Formats: sequence, structure tokens, C-alpha cells
Amino acid sequence: MSDDAVGIAVAQFSPIAGDNLPAVQELATKAAHRGARVVLFPEYTSYFSDPFDATLVTHAETLDGPFISGVRALASRLGITIVVGLLEAAGEGRVHNTAVAVGPGGPLAVYRKQHLYDAFGQKESDWVAPGDIVEPQTFEVHGVTFGMQTCYDLRFPEITRTIVDAGAQVVLVPAEWVRGPLKEHHWRTLIHARAIENTVYVAAADHTPPLGVGNSMIVDPSGVEIAAIGAERRVAVADVTPRLISAVRERNPSLQARRYRVVPR
Repeated sequence: MSDDAVGIAVAQFSPIAGDNLPAVQELATKAAHRGARVVLFPEYTSYFSDPFDATLVTHAETLDGPFISGVRALASRLGITIVVGLLEAAGEGRVHNTAVAVGPGGPLAVYRKQHLYDAFGQKESDWVAPGDIVEPQTFEVHGVTFGMQTCYDLRFPEITRTIVDAGAQVVLVPAEWVRGPLKEHHWRTLIHARAIENTVYVAAADHTPPLGVGNSMIVDPSGVEIAAIGAERRVAVADVTPRLISAVRERNPSLQARRYRVVPR
């Protein structure tokens, strides 16, 4: 392991319509014991129901609510940063689908999903309010800069580019990638594409089957899958290093060569 390497983990499980903190404690502890300093969990870590119903609103919390407080206590005990999906209260009978990076001192960065899953027969926007288009929040762990986006956002390459332009070297993607025809192929292809075109690491954590596709993974700046999970509940750990990003960008300076910028609609 090089001096600038940071261990990161993807933790794959299926959140329930109930208390998911014990699962977070179990998997984060396993990841930390394997050397992970950052552990990524799936979308809707705090609470999930299928199909969506009014319980989403009743179980939504704030950033200082009991779920994030429990994650903070766990991060402090393990000395790591934990990234979770939070069902966040948004008011007016709706919620935010929020990703929160939580360190020992509390939340480090927050991202509210911008592209809602109104596709493939689903209508996330019936219950979820989209996040505002704002400057990406990033956070740093041992000299490595991380950014976040969520699930369906993978189909919109502009958002990943804005996160990379904000300085992220690792893009974290909590997801609930619903199974269906060719959906696993889409999942794998889009994760690899976002890593290759931005010359960054991409780590993505999904729900286990039968609802999700599983296949949580960590992909390096050349598009090489360096850690992955199949269909089971478990963690996968890999080292990320800024040195590799620099080497890849020296060989392939595509970010410098681009002639277009990303602007909001």
C-alpha cells in the first residue's frame, strides 16, 4: 500500500421499513476492521419501503435526528467516515432522498438527489422532492477528496463532471438500482463510464437482490474494477490513491482537453 492510499468500502444490504442502524453497525465494523477509512452504504439506508407509501414521510428525519446521531456515534467509535442514505424530512408531505457523509464530529457533506427516478414505470417524485442545484459539497479524508451523487444520477454525466470540477477524486454513489431487463448491464456500464471519462475513482453501493441488482463495486480512474460484490450482503474494500489519478491523467489528459463546460438548465 502506498503512503497516500486510503481504504474505502462499499457495504451492500437491503434496508428495511424499520430500524436499519444495526445493519450499518455490523457492516461498518467489518469494513473498518479490514482497513476502510470511508464506508459507503446504499440509498435509503435509514428507511425503505416497497412500494413507496405514506410511511416515508412519517419515518423521515432531520440531519440531527436519531439515525444520523447513531451513525455519528458509530463513526466516532470506529474512527471512520460513514456515508449513508437518509430519508430526510422536506415538509408538505414529501421527503428528500439525501446522502450524508458522517464523521466522528458529525455531518461533513450533504447531497440531496437531483434526478428523481421517474422512469422504467417508477415515479419517485410522487413522494420525493428533488434537491436544489447547488455547488457540490465535498469532504476530505486523509488527503483524498470525496463527492457524492445518487443512483439515477448516474444516467446524467453532467452531474459527475460538476463533482469532479469541485475537486472530488472519488465519487460515491449510494443506490437502489432496481432490477429489470438489461438493468444490471446499465449499472455496470454507467459506473465504469463515469470513472473513465472523469479519470476518478467511482464507488457505488446497491441494495441486494431481489429488488436491487447488487454488484456494488469500486472502479479506478482507468475503469478497472478493483473491488466488487455479487448478490450477497457483505462489504468490499479497496485502496484509492491520488498518485494513480495523477498517473492516469498524465497519460490521458481528457479533462484538460475538453472544450465544453456544464451549466444548469
